[in-house]
Amino acid sequence: MMQLLAMLTMLIDHVGLLFFPDQPLWRIIGRIAFPLYAYALALGHRHTSSHGKYVLRLLGIAALSQMPYQLAFDTNELNVVFSLCAAAILLRVLDGLSPGWISYALIALIYAMFEVFPFEYGAYGLLLMLIFNYMKPGPMLVGMHLLLNLAALFAYGWVIQLFSIIPTMIIAYGPNLWRRLESWRMPRWLWRTFYPAHLAVLAVIVHLIGE
Repeated sequence: MMQLLAMLTMLIDHVGLLFFPDQPLWRIIGRIAFPLYAYALALGHRHTSSHGKYVLRLLGIAALSQMPYQLAFDTNELNVVFSLCAAAILLRVLDGLSPGWISYALIALIYAMFEVFPFEYGAYGLLLMLIFNYMKPGPMLVGMHLLLNLAALFAYGWVIQLFSIIPTMIIAYGPNLWRRLESWRMPRWLWRTFYPAHLAVLAVIVHLIGE
C-alpha cells in the first residue's frame, strides 16, 4: 500500500506540473511521494539480500526513465532514480566504514556532487535519504526532516516542499497503521516499471498536445 501511495502521489505531482501548473494542490499532494521513495530506499538497503543487484535494478530503472523524463519535462536533469541509486551506493560504502572523519568527508563529497551535477532534488534529496536510513521512526525523524525542509525554504524558497513532512509524520507516529500498509504487497513488475512507464506515457501526451 505504501508503494501504491508513492506511485499515485508521484503521478498526481507530475500531471499537475505538466498540465495544471497554476493549481498548487496537485504539487502539494505530490510532496508525499519523494519521502515515501526515500523511506523505501532505506528499507531496501537494510533488507535486500544482494546490494549489488539492488543497485543494478535502480540503475536500470534510472537509465530506462531518463529519455522519457527529459522529453516529458523538457529538462537535462538526472531523474530521481539516479538520486536513489547514488544514495544506495553511498549507504553501502558507509556500512563498511567506522563513524569518523572519513565517513563525514565522503558524505560531504557526495553532497557536493549532488549540488554540482543535475540530480533531481539535489543535496536535499541526499540528506533526506540519509535521515530515513539513520533515524528511527519517532520525534527525531520528524524534527530532522522539518529542519531540512526549513533549510530548503530559506535556501531555495521551496514553500510547497514543507508539505513533504506529512508522510514522515505518519511513519513516525502511526507505526501500527504503517505496518498494516507495508504488509500489503503489489506485483514487483508494477513497482519496478511504473516510473519509466508513466514518464513515457506523459511524454507522448505532452508531444501530442504540442503538435
